[in-house]
Amino acid sequence: MASVGPSAASTQPALPSGLAVFKTIPYAFILPEIVCGTWVWILVAATSVSLPLLQGWVMYVSLTSCLISLLLLLSYLIGFHRNSENWKVLDSLYHGATAILYMSAAVLQANATINSESNPNGPLNYQLNSAASFFAFLTTFLYILHAFSIYYQ
Repeated sequence: MASVGPSAASTQPALPSGLAVFKTIPYAFILPEIVCGTWVWILVAATSVSLPLLQGWVMYVSLTSCLISLLLLLSYLIGFHRNSENWKVLDSLYHGATAILYMSAAVLQANATINSESNPNGPLNYQLNSAASFFAFLTTFLYILHAFSIYYQ
């Protein structure tokens, strides 16, 4: 009969702290999520927004997610989690929910890109919106990878 004592719990991989965060999957995805998310809101902010409701949601999701992911990264870097297993659940729930929100934002940004194709402001808005759509879908993919890779540790 197998023992379910403290020795069984100690076989769980420890949560990374410090610079080990950048070397450990899925936590290494946090920095690319922040960088790609930052590009989304910079590119959307650089366009002349013709559909404020659509692109306002994109800005809200990208900026909020960027800030929360930055706080999460900083908490891992300073070791705030104190190796608690609850942080894995929190991390997975956050990244799963953010992946869903980012997918909605990416689809709305793609719609704004299609609508900006016939915009009289020229091809620059279309190119900026296209780049923002690309980074929005890339960021969505990174959040999905992060959320699901926690289960396969």
